[in-house]
Amino acid sequence: MKMKIFVTRKIPKAGINLLKKKYNVKVSPHDRVLSKKKIMQNVKGVDAILCLLTDTIDEDIMDAAGDKLKVIANYAVGINNIDVGAAKKRKIMVTNTPGVLTDTVAEHAFGLMIALAQRIVEADKYIRAGKFKGWEPMLFLGDDLMEKTLGIIGLGRIGFAVAQRAVNGMGMKVIYNDINRNKNFEKRFQAKYAAKQQLLKKADFVSLHVPLLPATKHLIGVKELKMMKKDAYLINTSRGPVIDEKALITALEKKIIKGAALDVFECEPKLGCAADIAGRFRKLDNAIFTPHIASASIITRSKMSEMAAKNIIAALSGRKPPNIVN
Repeated sequence: MKMKIFVTRKIPKAGINLLKKKYNVKVSPHDRVLSKKKIMQNVKGVDAILCLLTDTIDEDIMDAAGDKLKVIANYAVGINNIDVGAAKKRKIMVTNTPGVLTDTVAEHAFGLMIALAQRIVEADKYIRAGKFKGWEPMLFLGDDLMEKTLGIIGLGRIGFAVAQRAVNGMGMKVIYNDINRNKNFEKRFQAKYAAKQQLLKKADFVSLHVPLLPATKHLIGVKELKMMKKDAYLINTSRGPVIDEKALITALEKKIIKGAALDVFECEPKLGCAADIAGRFRKLDNAIFTPHIASASIITRSKMSEMAAKNIIAALSGRKPPNIVN
């Protein structure tokens, strides 16, 4: 009898097709986040769960699956949506999809940086509204990136890739903050390590690339935003709760910083946790928002699908998955 796998949402077929060659695969027919109750109903008796970062996989779901559950494959790099401790107690492997989305996310972060500095979104809205009457010498003056200082908080694969593009592509200077210093990185890109406070004071652009942990929740709040330059920009393609959105919107409204671009939010899919935040965000001309699409290229999402599938195949074949996290 074939082993059973439940996939919580439609994903690119590359990985699904790999799994179907060996296993009985059920993919949720609903292209939306399933409720906990629905997930619990669908995982009964499965050998593997392929889930997304929008699914909270806790001990109740693991217990609903039963003793056959061997692996939970997350279609994401971050694993904060899975109770890894509960999985470990039950000897359930947890895997993720690192590395494959590095370049795509780095490009998106850089795209947001350019869009902010050159006021591209504002200018697009201006034309669509029929306001463009001709060239003007003072129309939508923005900022150059050349020779500006980029501050990177979190020097993992993505932070490294953003720095590479900043230095080699745009001639920017780089300072960074991470739990570990990287001397090779410093030498290769003439980058300088800085304490978080110093980075925030010196950087013209601050790009966040940290995982969501208790230590990184609201890493950027009222105090940190006040440390930044008044003409600085903040970019977040990591996890929404890394920024205190109430503090950010006040900083943007009061021009404490010049602008911000967010691909992730504290209470997705809402644009702001508090009822009044979303409306205030939408009124801002100095903010850009994208709907959690930093890794959304056809090639990258297909590779993520294949990687999640290969993690499952390895686990169900009695081998150590290549991207096991516990």
